[in-house]
Amino acid sequence: MNATITIWSKHMTKFFRNREELGGLLLQPILWVVLFGVGMGALVRDVGGSDYLSFMLPGVLALTALGGAVGGGMALLDERLRGILKEYLAAPIPRLSILLGNAASTVTKALFQAAIILIVGALMGARITANPLGWLALVILLALFTIGFAGIALAFAARSKSIMGYHGLIFLFNLPLLFASNALYPLVNMPGWIKMIALANPTTYLIDALRGLTFGGTATIALPISFAVTALFATLGMALALVSFQRTIR
Repeated sequence: MNATITIWSKHMTKFFRNREELGGLLLQPILWVVLFGVGMGALVRDVGGSDYLSFMLPGVLALTALGGAVGGGMALLDERLRGILKEYLAAPIPRLSILLGNAASTVTKALFQAAIILIVGALMGARITANPLGWLALVILLALFTIGFAGIALAFAARSKSIMGYHGLIFLFNLPLLFASNALYPLVNMPGWIKMIALANPTTYLIDALRGLTFGGTATIALPISFAVTALFATLGMALALVSFQRTIR
């Protein structure tokens, strides 16, 4: 546990000291809220009983979590390429603590960024409920979702041989998953074949649950199902990272 906390602390210190990383990870979702959300809101007044900015804000949170997961994998890959990972492996610490430290810092960054996005969204007029249980559910769901994608990113980072190769692989799980979900349009209005793809996408369950719990919308998927799918996704993602990491260090 001490090793996990130490690695987490190291990554968080580096994150807050690196203004380029901090600004880069925040700029894209803020632009989504300010430009796309407000612009589309002028054209689409009502979506599923909610204004469009409130409707799309959960999707921006998912995009933020995806970006944070990619950054977490990039941190592990950078340490691999620079030889720092070998120092971790030589230390008398559990191998699992290396992955847990990376995953914990990724989740912390995602929750920090989510808070910024929510503040910007509220300032732009998004409808955000004052339900404490909804806020708690948002934190839990977003953390689980980030852990799942952090696991996938860490699995790629453990096997990739270059930064370009890593970004080429991880791109397949970034924006395509966002657009193949209910982030920008209602699930009930999708054509049948797109709806099937969206229902196989864990991003859909996170976004749908957040809309119903925190943003005054109506959940189209039962909340227990959304929680179960998101938790299962987190478990499978970290299991994939552990298997990939163990094969790499043999």
